[in-house]
Amino acid sequence: MAGGGGADKFSVLLPTYNERENLPLVVWLLARTFRESGNNFEIIIIDDGSPDGTQEVAEQLEKIYGSDKIVMREIISVLFSSGTAYIHGMKHATGNFIVIMDADLSHHNSDKIAYRKQKEGNFDIVSGTRYKGNGGVYGWDLKRKLISRGANFLTQVLLRPGASDLTGSFRLYRKEVLQKLMEKCVSKGYVFQMEMIVRARQLGYTIGEVPISFVDRVYGESKLGGNEIVSFLKGLLTLFATT
Repeated sequence: MAGGGGADKFSVLLPTYNERENLPLVVWLLARTFRESGNNFEIIIIDDGSPDGTQEVAEQLEKIYGSDKIVMREIISVLFSSGTAYIHGMKHATGNFIVIMDADLSHHNSDKIAYRKQKEGNFDIVSGTRYKGNGGVYGWDLKRKLISRGANFLTQVLLRPGASDLTGSFRLYRKEVLQKLMEKCVSKGYVFQMEMIVRARQLGYTIGEVPISFVDRVYGESKLGGNEIVSFLKGLLTLFATT
């Protein structure tokens, strides 16, 4: 994060499922960024019962960095999603800012520019966008790019949210804002990120955007499939009907 020495503390929520290869590197990158700037931080790992040993890796990282910096929590649910993971992780967060992101190394250095943006405009939320400025997507085939663009276009037309990227998974929130939004949100799956921005606009929260380069996962397989696309469309129509 930019600008050191402040009283801010950042709680990074990392939902994981089979991320044993990625986790040590993403934790190292985050810890280095925070320590370079002098900001206090904690990384809360919320694991969905990974069978690949992710929990064991997280426990080792806790020993290396200290239990004040790395917090390992497990949640096993047939309805596990980023939404339920963030709700679970928030119970353990002690920072006044919450960073939500993926553990698959797809958001390189986004936390640094997001914090700078937050300070510039005193925003309640800073959202990463792949569709403005020098933002972009790397490592996706044409089909995935078309799905992503199509999903975003549909949300812009139907919901007019005032933000350019609703389905991205990198955000910086004031803690009290995220708590209020979670009380209002009903989505738990792929639509969760989208609903958060729509509800934020309804409640009058300020939203800043920073261009991010989304790099497809370094290890493991993407979890986006047909079921997620169907869930997204259902959720989009629900939001359209209720907002």
